[in-house]
Amino acid sequence: MSNIVLAQAATEAVSINKGLAAIGYGLGAIGPGIGVGLIFAAVINGTARQPEAQGKLQGIAFSTFVLTEVLALIGIVIYFLASA
Repeated sequence: MSNIVLAQAATEAVSINKGLAAIGYGLGAIGPGIGVGLIFAAVINGTARQPEAQGKLQGIAFSTFVLTEVLALIGIVIYFLASA
């Protein structure tokens, strides 16, 4: 009998409160925000130490910036899926 109850509970959709989903996304956006700050702080520091490497550092910075921002975009997609 307990197997039937578990199977029925597994097929039902789980509804999460929209406010709880927003708090979760806000907490999830902290990581990419800190990451972007660290990336560009490293570029500024590297450019101050070696100005001729600015072009190479900016290329690396923008590629890692894109990878970091993908995490925030995945977070907002999950937010919309959870709050639907």
